[in-house]
This record gives sequence, C-alpha cells and structure tokens, in this order.
Amino acid sequence: MTSPRTPGTPRTPRTEHLVLPGVLTEAEAAATVRGILAVQCEDGAIPWFRGHHLDPWDHVEAAMALDTADEHEAAERAYTWLARHQNPDGSWYAAYADGDFADVTDRGRETNFVAYVAVGVWHHYLATGDDTFLDRMWPVVHAAVEFVLRLQQPGGQIGWRRDDDGTDTKDALLTGSSSVHHALRCALAIAEQREEPQPDWELAAGALRHAIRRHPERFLDKGRYSMDWYYPVLGGALTGTEARSRLKESWDRFVVPDLGVRCVVPNPWVTGGESAELALALWAVGESDHALEILQSIQHLRDPDSGLYWTGYVFEDDAIWPRELTTWTAGSLLLAVAALGGHEATCQVFAGDRLPRGLDPDCCV
Repeated sequence: MTSPRTPGTPRTPRTEHLVLPGVLTEAEAAATVRGILAVQCEDGAIPWFRGHHLDPWDHVEAAMALDTADEHEAAERAYTWLARHQNPDGSWYAAYADGDFADVTDRGRETNFVAYVAVGVWHHYLATGDDTFLDRMWPVVHAAVEFVLRLQQPGGQIGWRRDDDGTDTKDALLTGSSSVHHALRCALAIAEQREEPQPDWELAAGALRHAIRRHPERFLDKGRYSMDWYYPVLGGALTGTEARSRLKESWDRFVVPDLGVRCVVPNPWVTGGESAELALALWAVGESDHALEILQSIQHLRDPDSGLYWTGYVFEDDAIWPRELTTWTAGSLLLAVAALGGHEATCQVFAGDRLPRGLDPDCCV
C-alpha cells in the first residue's frame, strides 16, 4: 500500500522502468514527469503549456504518460476533467484556453480528439486494475464512440470534424482515422471487460481498417506529412510485414539522421512528438533497435531545466521553433520509452496483441 502523502508535498515518480540508454536516466525521467505535473491544472486539465490551449487528444496523451510513472491520481484527475466537461452529444471541443472549459477557443469537434479517450481509459485501467474507474468512465467512452461513428462514411473512413453549426465534414484524414481505429479497438476491449458486446463497433472498426489498408483514395492526400506515413502502423491497421514495409519505404524521406523525424517534407523541421510516435510504431512491429535510435536522436530537444521537450528544431537555421515546451511531446516520449522498457499497460495498448480487431477487414466492401 502506498503511504499517504502530505498535501502539497511532491513525491518522487516511479521511473526505474523509464531508464533507456542515451535517452533517459532515472533522474531525467522523474524530472520529465514532474514537468508534466507542473503544467497540470488543479482540476486535472493538462494544456500544452500554461497559457496555451488544451486539446482532448494531447490531454489524454499526457495523462497516459503520468500513468507510466505510477502517477495514477493525477492521471485520474485528467480523465475526470473529461467526464465533467463532455458535451451532451458525447464530444469535446477542439481547444480550451489553458484548460478552462468555459473558454473554448475552437468550437469544432474533431473525431480523433474525441475517440482518444478510449485509449487513455483502457491504458489507465490496465495500469491500475481499477474497476470502479472503468465503470465510471464507461458512459463517457460509450458516448464518445457513438459521436465519432455518426461521422463514419459509407467507405469506412471517418469524417474528421463537426463544425459548431452542426455541419459534418465528410472528408477523412488518414492520420485521424488511424488514431480512431486504435481508439475503437480500445473501446471494444473496455466493452469486453464489462461484458457489454458492441457488435456495431466491431463492424465499424473492421470497415475502417479495410479503408486504411486498401483504399487510400478515400482519404485526403496529406502524404507530405510524416504522420500519414507511420500512423496506419501506430494505430494498428497495418501489422507484420505490411507494416514494416510501409515504414521502410519512406524512411529516407522523413528521417533525418541524428536529428529526428520531419513533420512535413521538404521542410527542414524535425519534431519531438512525431519522432517519439514513430519510435512507438517501430517498437510495435519489432524494430526496437531503430526505435531506440530515433529516441536517442531527439535528445537535443530536451530542456534540462524543466525536463520537458521543445516541440521542434529547424536544422537549416539551427533554431528551436516554436519556443514552446509541450506536455504532449514529453508524454509521447515517455510512452515510447515505457513500451521499450516493458511497461505492461503501455505494451498492451500499443502492441495491440490483446485488442479486438473487429470484423475481418477483407470481408468489408
């Protein structure tokens, strides 16, 4: 049993499994966790950094990182924030100023932002075994998934946004739909744990996976962005040889040796978040050595004072840009390190071995 903590007294995060040669020492990992905690608001909100906005996807990513260091109370407060501020239709808005739910700065509702709560809730449950938490968050996850699936198109892809006036954007983004695919599988895992089958979700996940694997024409062309390259792998739609082939074929296009991963070609800008996510995708397909190399290559983005990471670096100008230390960049790095370090909950969520796949995608039209 964990000893009670005196209010206001910080404890040392549990980070021995977040040690990775050339990436993090135990002290550095603890500093990164404390850096995220320092940004978290009292009500649980985790904005990009204080004074900037919160978006639901990155909020969840940071909360998941906290769970890798056994900061379960702080992570649960982040999920409680979502539960308290979910819109009646099951969504959240795309941006809240400094995590203030009453100060919405983007009233659009993006499907991948909304769906990602399922990934975080399943990760937190696997990390804690807290059935009460899962029971409490199930209605939240259910409503979020139902919102997202109302924007699924006949071809299986997911329209990426509903505007504030209620207009649905039918255009689909490959990155966003791949993230939704991951979220649907986590939502199905939650449903199985609760013994509440969701056959419609299984059909939706299968149709979505089929679209991602077989019908690139159903998505907007964003091939210049590295996320469109690796997200079908990270989201679990592509696996095995198919996934490894995809990562190999565009490696030289996006990876800048010793610096990280370009956000978009041909721009001379590498970003920590994309690099860490690529590392997670590489680990998921058994390429741990390459994953480690990528994580080692972005340590020039680490700010030793805060333990956080700069969003990106313009290598032609030798310039940190933008000048922001983001919780989600640190969060994605911690999750990648946790996977390589064998953190069970993170491995189960991102390896996907135990996640339901839904209907066989090749049965879908």
